[in-house]
Amino acid sequence: MHPGENLKELRSRLGVTLRQVEEESQKIAKARGNPEFFVSNHWLTKLENTDSVPSIFKLFSLSAIYRVKFSELLSLFGVDLDLLPKYQLESPTQQTHLMQMEVSDAARKVIFPVRFDRGFRVEATNLLSRIVEVWGEVPISLIQHLDIKHGRYGYIGLQDYTMYPLLRPGSFVQIDPSSRKVQSRPWRTELDRPIYFVELRDSYACCWCELQGNELILIPHSLSPCTTRRLPVDRAEVVGQVTAVAMRIVDPVDRPSDLVPQLTKRS
Repeated sequence: MHPGENLKELRSRLGVTLRQVEEESQKIAKARGNPEFFVSNHWLTKLENTDSVPSIFKLFSLSAIYRVKFSELLSLFGVDLDLLPKYQLESPTQQTHLMQMEVSDAARKVIFPVRFDRGFRVEATNLLSRIVEVWGEVPISLIQHLDIKHGRYGYIGLQDYTMYPLLRPGSFVQIDPSSRKVQSRPWRTELDRPIYFVELRDSYACCWCELQGNELILIPHSLSPCTTRRLPVDRAEVVGQVTAVAMRIVDPVDRPSDLVPQLTKRS
């Protein structure tokens, strides 16, 4: 059905007549002091039977009269407000600024971890899906586009300084499982070089990687106190490439200073 037919069906289910829509919209237009809110009998008949597109004012009146969310009526005409955060993030801007993410339904529930495994050790690096014990519906708009339950996300252990200071302990990383092939070529900067999340026999690693013969080399950041590790390829599986990170840039004030390693240049 085209949008007009959907609106007609909605009106019919509610038992609202064309004349009632006209009368109620007239009240809205009078209250707002704007005749654009008025929906005449003739205009609504045309809308319901053709591919006409209503103005935002008339759609507002229909939303009020039909008791339907404005965003739902917009979606009938191909305007999905839930996609706004996606395009806001993708739209390039030149200046640093605060962001106000648009959310059509702030109470919309999404799947989010509500209880973590009691055996989860914050010191060790792990996959987020392995440390969540209970997933629940949480009405939180800022994470409505994250598919944490089915996506791949990792946690950098509090004692894992492999990629420090580029990736700090306690960070959450997003992993692209489609990029599992280790790339090997000259990199202009450390930011261009791909970081991989690797599953080992008894733990996980998040680092730069090189493949030499039958060995996977796990390479730490040049300022990290950690050392390079060489593992047979059958003992290390690349989960995917790290594509995003959420981390603190200041250590918690109650964190013991002896847990933060002294950064020394290695020979």
